[in-house]
Amino acid sequence: MHVAIAGNIGSGKTTLSTLLAKHFKWEPIYEKMEDNPYIEHFYDDMRRWAFNLQVYFLNARFRHVVEARQQFENIIQDRTLFEDAYIFAPNLYSMGLMTTRDFETYKSLFDLLLSFVPNPDLIIYLKASVPTLVRQIQKRGRAYESSIRLDYISSLNERYEDWLSGYKGKILVVNMDEKDIERPEDLHEIIEKINAEINGLF
Repeated sequence: MHVAIAGNIGSGKTTLSTLLAKHFKWEPIYEKMEDNPYIEHFYDDMRRWAFNLQVYFLNARFRHVVEARQQFENIIQDRTLFEDAYIFAPNLYSMGLMTTRDFETYKSLFDLLLSFVPNPDLIIYLKASVPTLVRQIQKRGRAYESSIRLDYISSLNERYEDWLSGYKGKILVVNMDEKDIERPEDLHEIIEKINAEINGLF
C-alpha cells in the first residue's frame, strides 16, 4: 500500500502523515527540509535557484520512494513526485523563474524517473485557501518561508486544482479550511474516509 499526501505549502501534509502513519502503522516518508541545501537560497533568489531546487527535490523524492517501496509493505509519503513536475516546476517556468532550457531538461528527467515507479494507490489532497495556508505558514515560523509571495502560493493552488481535475488515480480531498487534523473528531472522520477508500482498492 502506497498512500501519498498532496497539498500546497502549509496545508498540513507532514502533520497528517505523522498521524496516519501512527494510526495505520504505515512507514512515513518525509520531506527533509533541514537537509535541503537550496531551500533558503531559493526563497531569497527564486530565479537563480529554481532549477537547482527542483532537481534536488526530484532526486530526493524518487530515491526515498524507491527505497521505501523496497523495504516496507505499506508507506505514506509526504508530497508526491507529481507535484514537482506538474505544479512547482511549471509554475516557476510560467513566472519566468526557470528558463525554457532548464524546464525542458527537468521534464525529460522527470519522465524518465516516473517510468520506474508506479502511481500511489491513494492520494490524499489537502485543499486549502490562501488565507489558511498563510496562517499555517506563519504558525510554524520557518525563517526561510517568511519571504514567500502571496501570488506564488495562489498560483500553486490553481495548478493543484488543474492537475487533480485530470488525475486518473484514486483521490481523497480534505478541505483544510473546514478541518483541523489535530482535533480528534476531524482526524477520525478523515481516517474513516481513508478506510472506505482503501477497502475499495481490493
